[in-house]
Amino acid sequence: MLIESFQNEKIKNITKLLTDNRFRKKSGVFVVEGQQENERAQKYNFEATEFFICENIFKGKLPKEKTHSVSEKVYEKIAYRGSSEGIIGIYKTKEAELNTFKPKENSTIIIVEGVEKPGNLGAILRSCEAFGVDALIVTDAKADFYNPNVIRSSVGCLFGMEVFQSENQETLEFLKNNNFNIYTTIMDETSEDLYKRDLTQKSAILFGTEHSGLSDFWSGKGKNTLIPMSGSIDSLNLSNAVAITCYEALKQKKN
Repeated sequence: MLIESFQNEKIKNITKLLTDNRFRKKSGVFVVEGQQENERAQKYNFEATEFFICENIFKGKLPKEKTHSVSEKVYEKIAYRGSSEGIIGIYKTKEAELNTFKPKENSTIIIVEGVEKPGNLGAILRSCEAFGVDALIVTDAKADFYNPNVIRSSVGCLFGMEVFQSENQETLEFLKNNNFNIYTTIMDETSEDLYKRDLTQKSAILFGTEHSGLSDFWSGKGKNTLIPMSGSIDSLNLSNAVAITCYEALKQKKN
């Protein structure tokens, strides 16, 4: 059956999942748009509940799970990207506990505190996945991992990453119990360049918000580390700083 009405309950449900974080968390499902993103979700064993396909747009292989056909007008309403590929999937969320993560002897972990912008979080996930970071921990999270803008800006990298939400104290205890070298991005007289740090061992690099940096909780709990810059500006966009750090860790391990 072709869904052509905006008043269809399933279409109204998708719209609410896209815009209402609390409804998304209560429902335990989230929306994935795009062929590559849906392929990654399935590759990493996220459980799909149903799909919405615009057959005039979609050129891929139809999923085996429950599939609904929608008109182009209806698809335009539920598509949240400017350009799209005619497929939207609904998947069950996953919740992972930090204590289930078993780091390797040379694991690199990125920790971001209080990240608010879904686009930033998605870009951070993309860099972490691209450069082989073992896990991303978000402390005091303000952004929802399953926000559609996180999935879009990460190009589905969320699905293949070890990702955890945690409180600062729990995170610190995890790092100490697993013998991580802790590197904080706090600017003071003890700071050293990132390139002088040994990131070939167990390393956890922490970043705060662009507005205020790391909170006082992390003061004195790690070695202060900065990305050296030669321009007049003294800070970088959060996702750019994380990308540079992830690349440096990968480069050191490969040398």
